[in-house]
Amino acid sequence: EPSLYTVKALLILDSLGQRLLAKYYDGTFPTAKEQAAFERNIFNQTHREGGEVACLEGLTVVYRSSVDLFFYVVGGCQENELMLSAVLACLLDALGHLLRVPAPHAGPGVMSGSGCSDISHPLTRRKEVEKCWLLDNMEGTFLVVDEIVDRGVILESDPQQVIQRLSLQ
Repeated sequence: EPSLYTVKALLILDSLGQRLLAKYYDGTFPTAKEQAAFERNIFNQTHREGGEVACLEGLTVVYRSSVDLFFYVVGGCQENELMLSAVLACLLDALGHLLRVPAPHAGPGVMSGSGCSDISHPLTRRKEVEKCWLLDNMEGTFLVVDEIVDRGVILESDPQQVIQRLSLQ
């Protein structure tokens, strides 16, 4: 039956499958041990595949990689993949926009407060999100996630609206 609670989990894992950010929105994986096992399983099943949608453990998983990160949005088995994909795209676009803004005091090719590759790097122009930027801006990452999904309910799927809301806070 239809429900507003469409997202069961939102995960960001590094290139080794280690958790950088995980938000679980229901009791599907109640313990940290079960969550870690699910994250290992999902990473092992998807890190070599080129696809964007997988069905694992009775769940619909939409995922995408970006340089050295893997982003996952997990929904129920009957969940609409397009809605989950919209959440994933919104997350990547909003993070890509927010994490690439150089500090006003920084010179050309210098990222604010990080040792990340410089702004003239070709991957930067495609708004790819890298691990070092994500770690340097974890607070902003959590804010983006919270603007998009709250307790499993999709609040926003337009990255411009997310960015605008965050700039007002």
